[in-house]
Amino acid sequence: PVLAGLNGSAVENFSCVIYNISLMNCTWRAGQDAPEDTQYFLYWKNSIYDNAMECELYIKDEHGRNTGCRFQNVTITPEKSYFLVNGSSKDSLIQFYDEYIQLYKIEILTPPLNVKANCTRQSLGCMITWKSPLTSHVENGKCFQYEIRVQDK
Repeated sequence: PVLAGLNGSAVENFSCVIYNISLMNCTWRAGQDAPEDTQYFLYWKNSIYDNAMECELYIKDEHGRNTGCRFQNVTITPEKSYFLVNGSSKDSLIQFYDEYIQLYKIEILTPPLNVKANCTRQSLGCMITWKSPLTSHVENGKCFQYEIRVQDK
């Protein structure tokens, strides 16, 4: 499809991560051919049933241009979420960027809770236990896989 607007004016390197269970950061770079006065605006929908919401807390670069957004109270749903970044400039039309993202794929999980290691001199091994990390959407602890790296005592 042909996008309206100046070629090379849409944002680049768009990415989002979810951390601390319900916080989400999205960042992008200004299009390499975007006029200097271009300002970008991020909208997203968590599902097709939700209304689009504009970013409430933009991250700005040294020129005051929006280059990211912070969201709070994000809920991860099974559906793909829709993200749209459009732009405006007094000089020309700016191309938009959009993407569908499954939020669970971009979540950085918190570490496991209550990690304990019990090593006794009599036995040749150690018992290591932990609880599943906190998450907003995984209800079954058996869904997690863990890797243990043992270093010298």
